[in-house]
Parts: sequence; structure tokens; C-alpha cells
Amino acid sequence: MGLTQTRLAQLSGLSRATINQIENGSIKDLSLTRTARLLEVLGLSINISPARPQPPESAREKTPASILASRTASVSYRDDLPPDVLKASLLTGQVPSEFVPHLNALLEDASVILLSRVVDELNAECGVERAQIWANMRSMARKLGSRRDIWG
Repeated sequence: MGLTQTRLAQLSGLSRATINQIENGSIKDLSLTRTARLLEVLGLSINISPARPQPPESAREKTPASILASRTASVSYRDDLPPDVLKASLLTGQVPSEFVPHLNALLEDASVILLSRVVDELNAECGVERAQIWANMRSMARKLGSRRDIWG
């Protein structure tokens, strides 16, 4: 994602020293609440549930993240943002003019978890480094005037 310790600390509400201790593996104790806040900023989550067998990942139907993201981006618009156009935009950092509002809505409103899933999907499908995809998103968000803290 390209976040500094200071920026990650600001976004998660933790101290920079705590972030440093986490990175170094020297933190003695971190509450679940603080862990969840940090993970949310990183597009991850923690789930605690009773132990029970889960079907293998392949057995569960999963809608690709790019489809979910294109739906999220298209909610307020008559024309839908095709998943292939979304993928191309995120891979190149270029937004087709007719889909500027869609991409702006996605970068402003989509959950970090969804954005992370899209990054993972593109990395797996296209072999593009995650850091490059995050950099493209950050660049697009700045060009589109996003005010969301994560793109700062």
C-alpha cells in the first residue's frame, strides 16, 4: 500500500511506536480492538468464531472482487462500469473519460477490504505487483480529487 508507519498510525488511531513494535515483532500485548482497527486500514479483518469444519475455498462460490467492485462503482449511474474496464484502469492508472464518475465513487466509497481483494485478484490473474496496483489507485484518486484519508 505504500503507507509509512506515521501515516498508518494516523489512519488506525495507534501510535507510531506501536506500529513500529508490531513490525519488529516486539509488541507485548495488543487488544483485539486495536488489532481490528489496524487490520481494517490495511484492508484485512479478523474473525473469531466457534471451531467448526469449513468447506474448502474452492467449494464455496465466490464472486470475483472485480465484479463486486464494478457493481459498487456503478450503483449511482445508469451505465455500468464493466469489470474489464475496471481492471484495465487499475492496471494502467488511466481512467476512460466516460467512467471517471464510477472510478471516483469506487475509490471514495468502497471498503478497503474490497479494494484489497481486487488488488489480490489482479496480482493473481495478471502478475502485476500489488504495490504497483495500489500506486495506480492512489494516483487515480489524487487525479480525481479524492478526499479519502487512505489516498493522502
